[in-house]
Amino acid sequence: MLRAAGIGVGDEVVVPAFGNVEVAEAVVLTGALPVFADIDPVTYCLDAAAVDAVVGPRTAAVVVVHRFGRLADVARLRGVGQRRGLLVLEQGESEVPYDEVARRRERAAYLDARLKGVLTPDGGDGHTYQQYVVRVPGNGRPDRDAFARALQHKGVGCWVPVKTPVHRLPAYRRCVALPETERAADETLALPVDVALTKRDLQRVVAACNALGGLLQPAF
Repeated sequence: MLRAAGIGVGDEVVVPAFGNVEVAEAVVLTGALPVFADIDPVTYCLDAAAVDAVVGPRTAAVVVVHRFGRLADVARLRGVGQRRGLLVLEQGESEVPYDEVARRRERAAYLDARLKGVLTPDGGDGHTYQQYVVRVPGNGRPDRDAFARALQHKGVGCWVPVKTPVHRLPAYRRCVALPETERAADETLALPVDVALTKRDLQRVVAACNALGGLLQPAF
């Protein structure tokens, strides 16, 4: 995708740090340099203002990655691209059949209405809930990790969607300020919304989460 667009040595490409390392790796394989921009805290996708702030004279493109079934604000990002003379490339997620999306949305709506103590996802802009990602309030990663362990102990499958942002990895370590990326990496937790889940399964998820009250013990 990048090579076909003419990206190469000497170019910079704006990418998200919140997500998989493959996007940054693809930039490096062309000979270009990945530049990390912060995310929107609602969509977990690149924030247009943050992208605009990191554009420099060598910036040639932006790679927009849609995340967890929620679309990035492509219109605003394309606006930045047009004003700055940048290519705006999109990386989507795997397609999910419509009936499966509808059932996931039903399960997400059930959780939205009943979960307490965690911040539920914003379902706007046609969210397909490829992952149902909540935020565990408190003191960041220690509380989120403790919350996850407690859920797993109760038999509720859950996982951290992005364990380490790309800009923290040794090969891509950058001294950049990405506060929303850091916060999302420390607070987010994915809960199950698989179509195979029964109402009893969902009730167990809700009961386990609500019994914990969001925050276990303050982390100092």
